Amino acid sequence: MATSTKSEALIQQENQFGAHNYHPLDVVCTKGEGVFLTDVDGKKYMDFLAAYSAVNQGHNHPKIGEAMIAQVKTLALTSRAFRNDQFPPLLEKLCKLTGFQKALMMNSGAEAVETALKAMRKWGYDKKGIEYGKAEIIVADGNFHGRTTTIVGFSTDPDSTSRFGPFTPGFVIVPYGDLEAVKKAVTKNTCAIFMEPIQGEGGVIIPPKGFLKGLREVADQNNLLLVLDEIQSGLGRTGRLFAFEHEGIRPDGVTIGKALSGGYYPVSAFLANDEVMDVFTPGIHGSTYGGNPLACAVASAALDVLVDEKLVEKTAELGRHLEARLKGMKTDKLKEVRVIGLWAGVQLKPEAGGARKYCYLLKDRGMLCKDTHVDTIRLAPPLVITKEQVDWAVDQLEAVLQA
Repeated sequence: MATSTKSEALIQQENQFGAHNYHPLDVVCTKGEGVFLTDVDGKKYMDFLAAYSAVNQGHNHPKIGEAMIAQVKTLALTSRAFRNDQFPPLLEKLCKLTGFQKALMMNSGAEAVETALKAMRKWGYDKKGIEYGKAEIIVADGNFHGRTTTIVGFSTDPDSTSRFGPFTPGFVIVPYGDLEAVKKAVTKNTCAIFMEPIQGEGGVIIPPKGFLKGLREVADQNNLLLVLDEIQSGLGRTGRLFAFEHEGIRPDGVTIGKALSGGYYPVSAFLANDEVMDVFTPGIHGSTYGGNPLACAVASAALDVLVDEKLVEKTAELGRHLEARLKGMKTDKLKEVRVIGLWAGVQLKPEAGGARKYCYLLKDRGMLCKDTHVDTIRLAPPLVITKEQVDWAVDQLEAVLQA
């Protein structure tokens, strides 16, 4: 039977030849600019997911695109067997911007997390003196750090862990936001605490005030590392460069990715100070593509855009407006609204019938967002959005929730 639109034909093709490991909304995008996406049938949408915060700088930002095109014409890859001229300047820019002494460049967010896990364990053995093979890392329930077999092994999401075991031991899971549970989980074999400062995939779950500060104190009192996963929350999303800055603390290490490239190319990093990063010596960890010149040129431009366009500061201001608008919506379907910066979890009451149907209603109105954990609509627009565009989007959300 003939399909009636380009979108339908492409969706059918994808379903036939692609693995069914995602359940996307049925919109087939072909063009992006700023906060907008256009599908193959010519319909324009406002993007309120920003590729899970990867396009904080907006779709197809010209400055980042120009840097990528210029570099791809010159040199794309050497591997780390040789040096390249784009790598050292990016390392310095990244460290000076973030305040960490060292950066280890990888590609995907999951690779940055795996790098951090290795660093935490090796630090535990080399610096703390934990008996080899017994290092423990305290993590939180409801976490999302990636999809490798080690990472999903300490997930509490049944979809993530679905029949992929046996899993890597050495992780102790505690309730997210429960400082007393963290304290009780510490043993002589604990080397680190590893958590998201805000659980994005979990539905923008914000821990109680003082939780991060408490984690820092527990780590200091017990000679542990505190490492935070800021792959989604970092680089401006919460109205600060990093979410941990809201509580005035410094972790021992942090993972970043996504917006580090503005959505153009997979670039991630593990950032830490010398004492942690010096556990890595030549030959024990690496990546063929990690720190490649194309990635470095793209990441450098992406960081420049964040700084030059003052996107972090703008997000802080506009985030307060978004929060006021969302919490002022007139609807009886809301259970809770959680907002920090330009990041929100709109959790519906169970009787509302699930978040996904409202995402489709919003799609019909020209707004794209994504459901998570059945009842929550996630909102995370590119940080280049305007106040007028925020107002329009909240108007659409309120309208579908009143229907």
